[in-house]
Amino acid sequence: MAVVADSDTRWKWGALTARRLAPAPDPAPSRGPDPAARVQPPRRSASPFASPSPSAPTSSATAPLPSPPPAPAPPPPGDAAAGPARAGAEGATGPVRAGGEAAGADGADAPGPGAVVTGYVLRGRATPTARQLAEAGLGTPREVTGAEFLRAVREEAYDVVVLALVGGAVQAMLHGLAAAAPRRRPVVVTGYVGVVYEKLADGLLLRHGADLVLANSPYDARRFRAVYEGVGADPSAVVRAALPFLGGAPHRPVPGRHTVVFAAQPSVPATRADRMYLLRRLAAHARLHPDREVLLKLRSKPGEHTTHIEELPYQRLARRLPPPPNLRLVYGNMGRVLDVTDLLVTVSSTAALEALHRGVPTAVLTDLGVREALGNHHFIGSGLLTSWDRLDAGDEPVPDPAWLADQGVAPPAPGPGGPAPDAVAAGGGADDAFAEARARVAALLARDTLPPIAPYYTRASAPGYLPGILARHRLDASGTEPVPGTSGTSGTSGTSGTSGARAGRGAGRVRRVLREAAREAARGAYRHGVQHVAPVIRRLGEL
Repeated sequence: MAVVADSDTRWKWGALTARRLAPAPDPAPSRGPDPAARVQPPRRSASPFASPSPSAPTSSATAPLPSPPPAPAPPPPGDAAAGPARAGAEGATGPVRAGGEAAGADGADAPGPGAVVTGYVLRGRATPTARQLAEAGLGTPREVTGAEFLRAVREEAYDVVVLALVGGAVQAMLHGLAAAAPRRRPVVVTGYVGVVYEKLADGLLLRHGADLVLANSPYDARRFRAVYEGVGADPSAVVRAALPFLGGAPHRPVPGRHTVVFAAQPSVPATRADRMYLLRRLAAHARLHPDREVLLKLRSKPGEHTTHIEELPYQRLARRLPPPPNLRLVYGNMGRVLDVTDLLVTVSSTAALEALHRGVPTAVLTDLGVREALGNHHFIGSGLLTSWDRLDAGDEPVPDPAWLADQGVAPPAPGPGGPAPDAVAAGGGADDAFAEARARVAALLARDTLPPIAPYYTRASAPGYLPGILARHRLDASGTEPVPGTSGTSGTSGTSGTSGARAGRGAGRVRRVLREAAREAARGAYRHGVQHVAPVIRRLGEL
């Protein structure tokens, strides 16, 4: 099984989804290999999908994160090792089996131990840093281009490929896989990393052609099928599942503790005025309630990038506003933050669903309006919409149970004896949410042959749109990688023609190596500019 992602958040979604799709363990495990696990281990000597260190600390802008409730003892040191500092570097201890040690801090233990998962991350603007990968706690993937990933799929003969990518990249990989035409192609799975509140039709049609398009809730499944049916595309690939990182211990109030967490978003709201407003109101809430600990949960450090570009980091805006002593800026895994959260406040972050699944009181702000641009319109009917004024006065929203169920959220039963919600138990038993998806994958793997990949967009249906998408991933209009440096030798025969062809191929190889070296240098310069130079220029512009 292979996972390819293009940001830290999508890497987390893809890695956890792959584990959820792994075959469930047999009731009576045998000593031999699991016959249901048809995924093949990679042929490399060391998998890039390594277990994280169980002792890796959560970083904080000002002080350590408050200690969560006691957790089970970590595995012995020999069972886990820190991932390498750079994607693709040596040092991995071997492939992580689904449901193994690297389940992460979100409580997302996986049911199936029979699959080996290999991770890749596409080189680009949002390529995660070593710190972001360590924070996700799911190992270190190899950094590749789209063409390199397609070659790896051909060479490794994976049974299942999870495309944890933005829509355009999914479309490019689908066409690349279709053009590769291996003897037996992999089952292709894709989906969304969180709340889907914008570009619904565009994103879904770019994902069409995958064998499974996972929907995170009944609500999403209905919308996805309606879009496909409305354009005459086959909706059968839509499979209801759940956000794979839902889970963790249920919220339990602690006497004397009241921790308020504001879940920041990289691009919502977008303007400086709106972000400063939220920062001032957060600080005002902390001053009004000095007995509360108020945390500003940040997605990334300055210079790092996530799925969305953050032009105005709260870290820098906070310098203009002296914070009260009980307000702190924190980084780290959201699952760990929620362990100590008594009220989560956000504009429209997916963290709201994570909090609700654990029974954490949650508020979605209306201070800047309820607008599509903010994404909080997704929470209409949830009972969660409120304002800072009401929160300052002590009012906390009560979620609507029907809305929660439709969003695939299953909060724990009230009372101290309620069990912790399983990471995938969105409305049923331990593995209900991914049971249909696992069954669909197993049925496809059992077939002698799989039908050709048939995306909705083709050169005939979208001649002005598709070529540009493919070109951004260095694929030509047919979905194959262009062969640079080739020149014809027609009209030449015999020994001279053969030697001329060899010379031409040799020169082509040299040009290809030089061109790739130049591209690699350009990528490095671009990344340095985006992650280091551009933030400095923005700061200078603020003076």
